[in-house]
This record gives sequence, C-alpha cells and structure tokens, in this order.
Amino acid sequence: MLSRGAVLESGVEGSEVGPGTGMKIVIPGGSGQVGSVLTRAFRADGHEVVVIGRSAGDSGNGVVWDGKTVRAWADAIDGADVVINLAGYNVNCRYHQANRDRIMQSRVDSTRVVGEAIRLAGCPPRVWLQASTATIYAHRYDSANDEATGIIGGGECDAPAAWKFSIDVANAWERVLDEADVPNTRKVKLRSAMTMSPDRGGIFDTLLGLVRRGLGGRCGDGRQYVSWVHHEDFTRALYWLIEHEEIEGVVNIASPNPLPNADFMHAIRDAWGTRIGLPSSAWMLEVGAVFLRTETELILKSRRVVPGLLLEKGFSFRHPDWREAAEDLCQNWRSHHMRVDG
Repeated sequence: MLSRGAVLESGVEGSEVGPGTGMKIVIPGGSGQVGSVLTRAFRADGHEVVVIGRSAGDSGNGVVWDGKTVRAWADAIDGADVVINLAGYNVNCRYHQANRDRIMQSRVDSTRVVGEAIRLAGCPPRVWLQASTATIYAHRYDSANDEATGIIGGGECDAPAAWKFSIDVANAWERVLDEADVPNTRKVKLRSAMTMSPDRGGIFDTLLGLVRRGLGGRCGDGRQYVSWVHHEDFTRALYWLIEHEEIEGVVNIASPNPLPNADFMHAIRDAWGTRIGLPSSAWMLEVGAVFLRTETELILKSRRVVPGLLLEKGFSFRHPDWREAAEDLCQNWRSHHMRVDG
C-alpha cells in the first residue's frame, strides 16, 4: 500500500490509504536506467525493493535468475505487493539475427516465467506492471496514438520493412502477458515512451552529449515525432497505477505533448545554452549507426504517442512540456555530474 504522502504526490486526492504503510516491490530486470530510477525513488519513499538480475552485481541484493526458468528467485515474488517486470535485452544494438533472437527471447521468456512465478505464489502480488513499448504504434505524423484509437504499426507504406521487427517483438511481449494465468493479480501493459533522466548513460545523457559537442541538431528531416516522459512523471504514473485498482490492460506512459525531433533538439540546445547544433541527414545517421552498433529506427521513427487513459482518469503531469522538462533535466544533470565528477 502507498503512504498518504506518496498518493498525494502522485496526483491522487482523497485516498483512504493509511500513513506509513510500505510495499514490497519486486523488479525483474531492474538494473538498467529505468529500473535504477524506480528503485531509487521507491526506496527513498520507504518501500522494500528487490531487484532480480542475471548476476549478483545486477541485482544488488543477491537475487539472481536466468530469465527463463522458475527457480529460487521466485520466492521473492511470493508475498510481494507489486511486480514490475522490465527485463529485456537492450535494443540499442544492430539488429542482426543473433541480436534479434536475444531481443525477442529475453522479453518473451522473462515475461512467461514471471507469470509462472506469480501463478505458483501462495500470496501473489496485487498488481503486475509489465514493460512494453510505445514503439508498438505506427510510424505517423498526422494524429496521435492513444490507447483507444492508436494504430498498431507494421503495415506502414512509408516505413522501412526492418522496422516491423520492433512491432513483432512488442506484440509477442504483450501476448505472453495476456496468456499468463494469474487470476488474483491485476495486469497492466506499460507502453512507455523514452524515459528522460539525468543519469549517466541514459537517453537524455546521450542526447545532451551530442548537444554539448555541437552535434545536437535535427535528425533526418526533423519532422518525426518524439514521445518522451520525465522520470519523475514515470515514477508517479506507476505509483498512480498501483493505487488505481480499477485500471488494467494497456496504458500509455508518455508526456501529453510529443513534438517533432527538430523542436525537441532545439529545446535541449536552449536549455543547455548552446546555439550551434549541426543537423544529421538520414544517410549520415545510417553510416553513424553502423559504427555505433545501433539502428536508426530509434531516432527516425515518428512516435506520436499520448497518454489518453492517464489524462482521462485525472492523472496530473508535473512535467508535461518538453521545454520546461529539458531545463529541469539540464539543471539536474549539471548538479549531479558536478557533484560526482568533483
């Protein structure tokens, strides 16, 4: 259960949740940027957080799994209040066949075994928040994709055929969640946009690095939409979903204001105080992606996604606009890295 302070911070008013009640939150695959953001916030609020990783170093607390089989790690789920499954091989790589297999199987297998662990638990969690991705929606510039009217991608005539792989992964990922037989646990699919935090190695840190070097101009023609969410709102949205027991199924976790890439990068330059930002054409990005061992889909696909359900049900964003969010992130990046780097 949430403390009253946490409930009010998440934008939920009038809750009868009592003060001082902590939750046990289990996060498989929680060693990455998003998992670290959540773990830090939940622990600061007094909740017990158990991270399950592929090594003791990843988990930080000795709970290790292979992401494929139900073993001793499943004991951590028995008696937990919340499970947030973030497990999956990093998509920031080249999509050759070996990596495609890793991306697909790591998501499908981990979701399946989390479902098995919940099914076998004597005291299963009240809610299972399962990572998915806003990339499941179609590449488009016209209307925004919400949960009710959004178009699932894969059949766009103006998108490279290679982009369909990401759609296939997202569909398979969500299908395994749907098939999980956990009648006493509410299931929520988190179709999340890019989570922006000042943490080193995260998405914002990478983009800011380009801006600081004078390379943070528009990517491609700059028309493609960028969907994003500030890390504080991501955490608050998850708190809100835990509290709202009537909500299940698909939920878009994104700012209500996606914007074109050219405007997105311009706002980071302004927030940092940099006037110069050299643009990168599509062919330049393709060449660069080979050397950086990544894919241009991550920056060229137009992800125009909005949080229809969150807005409809009354969730209030603390950072709804990118210009203000970028200023906040730059300020926190400076503060954090000056402190860490001395």
